[in-house]
Order: sequence, then C-alpha cells, then structure tokens
Amino acid sequence: MPRSSFINSTLSLGLLLLIWQVTASIAASPVLPSPVLVFTTLIDAINSGELPHHLGITLFRLAISFFLAMLLGIAIGLALGRHKQTNLFFDSWLIILLNIPALVTIILCYIWFGLIETAAIFAVVVNKLPNVIVTIREGARNLDEELIEMSVAYRFGKWKTIRHVIMPQLYPYIMASARTGLALIWKIVLVVELLGRSDGMGYQIHLFFQLFDITSILAYTVSFIFVIQLIETTILNPLDKQSQRWK
Repeated sequence: MPRSSFINSTLSLGLLLLIWQVTASIAASPVLPSPVLVFTTLIDAINSGELPHHLGITLFRLAISFFLAMLLGIAIGLALGRHKQTNLFFDSWLIILLNIPALVTIILCYIWFGLIETAAIFAVVVNKLPNVIVTIREGARNLDEELIEMSVAYRFGKWKTIRHVIMPQLYPYIMASARTGLALIWKIVLVVELLGRSDGMGYQIHLFFQLFDITSILAYTVSFIFVIQLIETTILNPLDKQSQRWK
C-alpha cells in the first residue's frame, strides 16, 4: 500500500474512532459502549481462547462455502455466457434463486436436511451461487471473439483455450465476484450459525443478544471485520494485481 494511502486510511479510521468515543461519552449508555471498553473486551475474549475457537469455526465454514460457490459459479456462469440457448432455458431459474430471501433458504435447508453441518454449508452456497453466476456470465458474454477464433486456428485445444485465452479475460469478473462474495457470504454464515449451529460467531452473537451484552457483540464484530480486511489486503489485493499482468 502506498504511503499516502496508508496515511489517509489511518486518519480516516482515527476519525471514526474519535467520533465513536465522543458519541459514547455523550450518550453515556450501556447500549453504546466506548471503543476502549470494546477493545478491552476483545482482548479478554482472545486471551480466554473463546473468540479464537468460534472465529476459527466460522472461518472454516466461510472458506468451504466460498470456494464451492466460486468454483460452481464460474463453471455455470461460463456455460450460460457462452451458450445462448442454455442461458435462455435457465435464466428464469437464476432469477428465482436471486430473489429468494437468504433466510428462507437457510430455514428450508435445515428443515429438509436437519441441523447438521452439511445443511449449513449448502445453505450458504445456495445463497451465494446466483450472484457469482450472474457476474461470470456477463464476463463470458464480453470475451474477445477474435482471441477465441485465434485459439481455434492455432489448435489450442479446449483446456489450453480456457487457461490462456478465456480465464485471463474473466479474471476481473472473478475478482469482483470474490470481493462482493466475501462481504456477502460471511453475513450469511452468521445467520446460518445463529439459526441452527451450537458454535461459531453467529451463535455467540445470538447468545450475547439474549444477555443484552452489546459490548461483546461489538467486540466479536470488530474481530471479524479485522480478519476480513486482512484477507482483502494480503490475499485478494495481490491476486487482483496478479490477474492484471496479462494486459
């Protein structure tokens, strides 16, 4: 990250914390704890081992669901984008999946398959999959046909064409889908855990809600935001830069 960007980000975050601290001091209410109290609670939860345990479980579910949704979404989106008749046939299915509320899908999965880990993962994948498909489908529609024709003329073959011609052009769409997907999928994972699991961040936040423990809710939220931001900075940003090298 350039130095100027780092300074701007630090100043912006500092301003946010200052506003939070001032507002909490003025409100003087247990429903709006100060950032100092929240971070103290966060450190205590880390030291006790409770937060790392539940955070690890949630991140495991997030990772499995994310990769399944991305792999299936890329394959299906590419197929729909490159085959007009297939797209016309399944377009109504896609619209239906996009408009079914995530809560309904989660409840149905738990009713149909039971309160098991597989049902939780499946519910998250089903909720994320349509968004990936739509994004990748648009990318597949905008592929450079001249490059496709060139690969045919040079007899690249199916897999070589996909690897060297199609995938580099799809990278921006894949990265866009990954970024939005990461933001969306962790929220769905929390709802899944809240409704039907006995561990994970969602379960803990639901427990804190019942106890009206706002400080712990905010502490757990801050920890997860930090982890997601770390993933964005150390994994997604470098991959995004790498994907642009072909240009």
